[in-house]
Amino acid sequence: MRLADYKGYDSITIQCHDNPDADTLASGFALKKYFESLGVKETKLIYSGRNQIQKPNLKLMVEQLGVPIEYVENVNEYVEGFEDKKIPGLLITVDCQYGAGNVTKIPAMNTAIVDHHQQEVEDRDDMQINSHLGSCSTLVWSMLRDEGYEIKDMNIGTALYYGLYTDTNSFAEIYNPLDMDMRDAIICEKSKISLFRNSNLSLHEMELAGIALIKNIYNNDYDYGVIKAYECDPNILGLISDIFIQVAEITTCVVYNELRDGLKFSVRSCTKEVAANELAAFIAEGIGSGGGHREKAGGFIKKKLYEEKYPTLHTEGYFSARINEYYDTTTVIYAEEYDLDTTDFAEYQKRQMPFGYVEASKILPVGSHITVRTLEGDVDIDVTEDLIIMIGIKGEVYPSMREKFERSYRVVDGSFFDENGNSKYDLEYIPTIHNRDTGEVMPISQFAGLCMSRGGTKIKAKELRGRVKVFTSWDKEKYMLGKPGDYLAVRSDDAHDIYVVERDIFFKSYDEVK
Repeated sequence: MRLADYKGYDSITIQCHDNPDADTLASGFALKKYFESLGVKETKLIYSGRNQIQKPNLKLMVEQLGVPIEYVENVNEYVEGFEDKKIPGLLITVDCQYGAGNVTKIPAMNTAIVDHHQQEVEDRDDMQINSHLGSCSTLVWSMLRDEGYEIKDMNIGTALYYGLYTDTNSFAEIYNPLDMDMRDAIICEKSKISLFRNSNLSLHEMELAGIALIKNIYNNDYDYGVIKAYECDPNILGLISDIFIQVAEITTCVVYNELRDGLKFSVRSCTKEVAANELAAFIAEGIGSGGGHREKAGGFIKKKLYEEKYPTLHTEGYFSARINEYYDTTTVIYAEEYDLDTTDFAEYQKRQMPFGYVEASKILPVGSHITVRTLEGDVDIDVTEDLIIMIGIKGEVYPSMREKFERSYRVVDGSFFDENGNSKYDLEYIPTIHNRDTGEVMPISQFAGLCMSRGGTKIKAKELRGRVKVFTSWDKEKYMLGKPGDYLAVRSDDAHDIYVVERDIFFKSYDEVK
């Protein structure tokens, strides 16, 4: 689905979901401005449902940014004057899906869908859904970028930024690199974001937060807490979590509430042994999705899937049982001081295979603080004279030192990416280098040379039956996570070079020594 394909319509109506939030307002606002720029004769931005916009932050957003939203109180009256009582031209639903339960179905001649939630309707051509994104604002920004439409209007940029901000719990639940790219690239007026943010809590919601904090579950074996809150804005869950994690006895916490279509939850962690984004993904595994940052994260569990899998388990019991399972089934390894018993490990030898590499000091000054953004998350590195940034065939990135690089790899002619900067290995997302000192963003494809692993490097490895977290000798603050089916490996010539290799990468990279 391309937005430019709809420029032939004389009339385009953009519909937000009922009880609009900042994300749907921003998405619809940006699309309206885009179609106006194409010369569409008539564009409208509407919403319906039982309630008009009431939240103070949304009222301020509409007023301060000039969002031209119209409320349709009576659908029958609204379509009365149209041919066949249907909206003419095209109706696009944003941040929702035409025919789904959270948006009033308004009869229309033609319809299209732009959304970032899980698909609820049948497949169709006029539909753009990316449920991996944190906000519909990001999806719209990406679609506009694909059309070559540059967002110069500060109000549109501010709206999209705020849409992402609110839908990812103040950016705490961002885990898709495209969301991060929009956050970093979009123009916005930060003073207005501050104004909206500080007008977000009503007296009633403050009372809900206070009541929730009183009714908590505490587990003193693992020092975690769980709170069930009454139905409230997702941002309120984050507020409760931020307070709860400050309790001295609590190192991780989960706050959740029950919504019409599932369970929304917020996660906090203040211990390096538990990354909040990883715990969130574990909690929702198989029945929803979760992610975010190491200290702040969140997720959503689909009601239908939950009820199918746990028909008799109440929600408090589910969260407690799932977190207990997380702790009970996870082993933590500190590689630098760990004596790994390799008695039942098999020996493997590394194959010759292609890698990308970047000599960091040739493109950035030594001492620069950089972040390499990948699909798996951000990798923070300080540039040294000997730093080599390695890129694997799945787009995974990890640091190496020159001495180890020269011992294990040989440079060959060519590039890891083609002349247009596109991946030769079908990467879902091409990593980018972010200079945290200057704010500069550089596609890694501009600098990546090609090297081949020398092969012959021997390791001992074993398939994992449970979950393992490895704090490697080169990163003592962030762990590598191994899941059942992945491989725990150690170099044969260095007993403390312990690491995890994903299962599919392992079998592409190593052969067993017979």
